[in-house]
Amino acid sequence: MKLNKFVALAAAALAVCGLSRTAFAQSVEDFYKGKTVTIMIGYGAGGTDDVWARLLAKYMGEHIPGKPVIVATNVPGAGSLLLANQIYNTQPKDGTVIGLINRGVPFEPLLGGIGTRFDPMKLNYIGSPDRDTPACAIRVDAPVQNMQELLTKEYIVGATGSGSDSQLYPEVLANMLGVKMKIVQGYPGSRDILLATERGEVQGGCVSYDTIVRDVMFRDKRTRILFQAALKPDDRMPEVPMIHDLATSEEQKRSLELFLQRTLVGRPFIMAPGVPAERVEAIRNAFLLALKDPGLAADAQVAGVNIHYVSPAELTKIISDSYASPPAVVAAVKKALGR
Repeated sequence: MKLNKFVALAAAALAVCGLSRTAFAQSVEDFYKGKTVTIMIGYGAGGTDDVWARLLAKYMGEHIPGKPVIVATNVPGAGSLLLANQIYNTQPKDGTVIGLINRGVPFEPLLGGIGTRFDPMKLNYIGSPDRDTPACAIRVDAPVQNMQELLTKEYIVGATGSGSDSQLYPEVLANMLGVKMKIVQGYPGSRDILLATERGEVQGGCVSYDTIVRDVMFRDKRTRILFQAALKPDDRMPEVPMIHDLATSEEQKRSLELFLQRTLVGRPFIMAPGVPAERVEAIRNAFLLALKDPGLAADAQVAGVNIHYVSPAELTKIISDSYASPPAVVAAVKKALGR
């Protein structure tokens, strides 16, 4: 009798566990059904970040259990640093908000950035859709005609804000290598910098290669690429010099290598810490499946952007390794940033 009672209780317990597992498996679908997921873009409209966020918003929903509606919205400010702070501190942590921030923002706490209110190692990285090369475009009628002339002639560039490539590249290169780059801040995004270049407010800017080549001034041969700023040369720019060729000491080379780690990060999509793990995984999976979607691939080709997936694990490792850099190298980069 006692044995039969034990067997019955054990069977009941197993049934409850089975139901719990079933409920757990369905919970992601149940949560997202009827919901709206927002992709917040840390820049204004028109740039490559905007293009990628809207492409993914178009295709990700079909790959998320429950098939939520996905909308993209622009929230520019301080080179997407404001968005990183919002995602970490004030936006919902339920899995309905995704952020797209600049590749340099996760390094800002390490490098003494002002106004950082987040721990990059606690963010949930979703992935990056590409690994585009930062480059600096310049008007063909500007006084500077080649990279070596940056040491003697002024190059006036537009920029957004702290943490962005457009701001940090000129700062670091000017202070570390002695190039003469004057920064005009305050533009909402890369597209605005290029428009300012067309208006003659600035001579160019340091943005992504994909953004530059889509711009009408570049297509009309009124701007050109002065140099590329990455750890490895981009095959699409075989004749364009690498900025690290101006480094003259081992300290400069090692410091530039740390600074240029951001080029490996691509365009990081993030979610806040505290989002339930199963929802984070569902979003990560949908992100990857969307990039494999033939429809997105076709739209990306039309938009002039290239798919180069960077996984959450890769993003985490790149950022983690950078935070383990020798203090002297970190100090040299901070000094170059004037921090």
